[in-house]
Amino acid sequence: MKISEIRELSTPDLLERIDTEKSMIVRLKLNHAISPLDNPQKIKVARRTIARLNTELRKRELEKKSNS
Repeated sequence: MKISEIRELSTPDLLERIDTEKSMIVRLKLNHAISPLDNPQKIKVARRTIARLNTELRKRELEKKSNS
């Protein structure tokens, strides 16, 4: 997911997307522990996507505080 796509999401959508990505990474790790994934880089990509989402969420929180 690109930064431009993340910025277009609303805050509730960001929170929902973070939950979805976290559940996906847990599922990927479990599947990888049982049998190796075809592409283990998916775990790395999911972690980075979660970090990007959290960064945007934090940025919005700080903007909200500075505007208050």
